[in-house]
Amino acid sequence: MSLIDELQLDLKSGHGGDGVVRWRQEKYRPLAGPSGGNGGTGAAVYAEAVSDLSYLDFYRHKKLFQAPHGREGGSDSLEGKNGDDLVLFFPRGTVITRQSDGEQWSLEENSQRVLLLKGGRGGLGNEYFKSSRNTSPYESTPGQPGEQDIFDVELQLFADIGLVGLPSAGKSTLLNAVTNAKSKVAAYHFTTLDPHLGVLASGKVMADLPGIIEGASEGKGLGFKFLRHIKRTKVVAHLVSCEYEDVVAAYTGIRHELEEYGQGLADKREIVILSKTDECTEDEWKKKKKELEKVSGATVLPLSAFDDENVKEVGEKLSAFCE
Repeated sequence: MSLIDELQLDLKSGHGGDGVVRWRQEKYRPLAGPSGGNGGTGAAVYAEAVSDLSYLDFYRHKKLFQAPHGREGGSDSLEGKNGDDLVLFFPRGTVITRQSDGEQWSLEENSQRVLLLKGGRGGLGNEYFKSSRNTSPYESTPGQPGEQDIFDVELQLFADIGLVGLPSAGKSTLLNAVTNAKSKVAAYHFTTLDPHLGVLASGKVMADLPGIIEGASEGKGLGFKFLRHIKRTKVVAHLVSCEYEDVVAAYTGIRHELEEYGQGLADKREIVILSKTDECTEDEWKKKKKELEKVSGATVLPLSAFDDENVKEVGEKLSAFCE
C-alpha cells in the first residue's frame, strides 16, 4: 500500500463558554441573590498513536479540525458543559511539529497521547463575584478563546526491515515477492516516491523506502524522504543489483550517504542482497557476490525474483535476521 507520510493540519481548540448573570427566584424575592454559573471549558485537542500505519490517509481530504466549544453557564449556579476533547489519531512513529513555536511531539508507543492545544477557560458567572460588600453583582466574564495553530505531521516509519539501495535495485520486486504488498514496479528510476509496506509470513514489517542518489545526505533527490524513514528501522536490507558493472561502487555509495547523514544509520544491522542474479551468468553473479562479501564483511544473499524457492529462502532469512 502507498502511504501518505507528510501533511499539514489546521487545528483549533474550543472556546470557553461565557459566564452568565442569573438570580435565584424566591417567592416575594425576585432577586434573592446571584446564581449565574461559570461557563464550561472549551475542548482541548490531543494526538494519540495507533498501530495502523496507513491512518494518515484519513486526513487526505480534511485538513481543518475544530474542537467543540464549552457551553455558557446556567441558572441555579450550574456550570456550563465542558466541550468534549478532540482526539486525532496518528500512526506510531509520527512526529508532529507546531509551526508557531516549533514545539515537537513524537508518538512512539501505541495509545500514547499528547496535548496539542488547550481549550479556552470558561468565563465566570455573577455568583463568583458575590462578596460581603457586593451582595448583588451584575458582573460576569466571557469565555476565553481557544488556541489555533498549523501543525506539520511527518511519519517516520517503525519498520522491522528497511529496504535500501540505488534506484531500480529491485526493492519493490522483493517486497512484492515476499509479502502481500503491491508496490509499483517499473524499469525506471524513482518509481518509489513514497514508502510502501508489506508483512512477511513471520509478521515482520518490511518497508520499501524511496531510492536515493549521490548527495542524498545533503537533501538532493529524495534523500531526506528516504533517510528520515530508515533511521527508525531495526534492520537494513541493502540491495545491490547484479546489473551494476561495479557492485562495490554501488554498495559503498549508499554506505557513504548513510555515514554522511549520521544519526546512527551506518551502525544499523545490515544484510546484503545481490538482486537480479537472473540477469547474469552464474559465474558472473558468484564473482560479484564475493566482491560484496569482501567489502561488506557479511554473507551476501543472492536473489532472483523468478526463482520461487530462492525468494522464499530470502524471506525466511530476512525474518530470522530480525530476531
